[in-house]
Amino acid sequence: MERTVDGQTGTAGRESVSVRSCPLDSAAAFALLDAFDRPRFAWASESTVTVASGNAATITADGPQRFDTVRADVESLFDRLATPSETPHAARPRLFGGFAFTDTHRDPGDGSPWAGYPGAWFTLPAVQLTVTQSGSWLTTAAAGPASEETAQSRLERWRDRAGTVPSPTEQGTPGVLSRSYAPPLSDWQHEIAEATAKIEAGELRKVVLAQALTTELERPVDATEMLSRLGDSYPDCFRFLFEPGTGGAFFGATPEQLVSVRGETVETEALAGSIGRGETTEEDEWLASQLLESEKNNHEHDIVVDTIRDQLEPLTSAVEPGERTIRKLANVQHLQTPIHATLSEDRHVLDLVEALHPTPAVGGLPPELALQTISETEVFDRGWYAAPVGWIDADGNGTFAVAIRSALAREKTATLFAGAGIVADSDPDEEWDELQLKYRPILDELT
Repeated sequence: MERTVDGQTGTAGRESVSVRSCPLDSAAAFALLDAFDRPRFAWASESTVTVASGNAATITADGPQRFDTVRADVESLFDRLATPSETPHAARPRLFGGFAFTDTHRDPGDGSPWAGYPGAWFTLPAVQLTVTQSGSWLTTAAAGPASEETAQSRLERWRDRAGTVPSPTEQGTPGVLSRSYAPPLSDWQHEIAEATAKIEAGELRKVVLAQALTTELERPVDATEMLSRLGDSYPDCFRFLFEPGTGGAFFGATPEQLVSVRGETVETEALAGSIGRGETTEEDEWLASQLLESEKNNHEHDIVVDTIRDQLEPLTSAVEPGERTIRKLANVQHLQTPIHATLSEDRHVLDLVEALHPTPAVGGLPPELALQTISETEVFDRGWYAAPVGWIDADGNGTFAVAIRSALAREKTATLFAGAGIVADSDPDEEWDELQLKYRPILDELT
């Protein structure tokens, strides 16, 4: 099948940017995604699927000031972006992207699986298809002196193509030939023993230690098919795909929302504490009751709720945690507490992202010592794993998820990531078993 490159080399310069959009009678989002060439992006929730390609403008940043840099460049870009007033909300342009887990991350060389992923990277797509429950819209963007003409011609070209792109051919699972863990079980047990010793000594309250599972595959991952299959199994998770012009494909189906901002309304959640699913309804409910009654898991969850409240209070006039419930996914159950807040003044979504990342569910407490422990302990680069990924609009609103239940695929290799929250009474073997549960969303679609 023909694969089409559209857009241009991205830049966050000072050129004018134009946008055009139109409704579509029907459009298959993943079919169009399959027709796109890199760079490609996808973002899907229960109600909306967006697929996109090309760079009308790109913003990158590294180092401790990366949030400030991105926020300033995003606002500058939208100030120069001309969107027709009649463009419906769902069709309005968005920037898609994310951050590395730490501000010390640097875009590594070609030998690293994270090559092509800087400390922060956001793109205004050249072509964007958004499919909602109320309809589908095609949006195009272009920068430069002829931006209006380019955006319009791009819109006409893709409008003609959108309804004729054939459905992707199912390839089936890639097939796993081998697996290797970093760290292996014996080293993992040693890491947990050292972490719990620090906690018992009062140096830490909690630390989240992660592991990487590298799989060698029979054939390359088809990212489009992976997103579709993950949607069948995990329809209420955020699904994402980032494929820059170079580097691997980072994708996943994460249950954890970092933050969503709409005007003065802030929504986030605590998601910490895990147990498996039962083979029968009775067993499943028994496991859920065990999770609700678990002192270790509730202690871990309380830490996350209290910390998110503390992180939000300087930016909001009210923070209201909801009822603690069980979040049931296909392979695992989590303790979950929704948290709602009201902004005390006008804020950009990146203000909230910066305040909340990393949550204790993926970092630990105290934050600085937990991050130092992660850096000294983990034997691989987290890259964008467990970091914020999402979208931003011209009003400074947006939604970001925590990039867990994720993998980085390159050619015939896929590296999966999972983490476990370590507190004083953590058992290394039980935490190892929890990691295996968290690999399942991706691993099941590979094998």
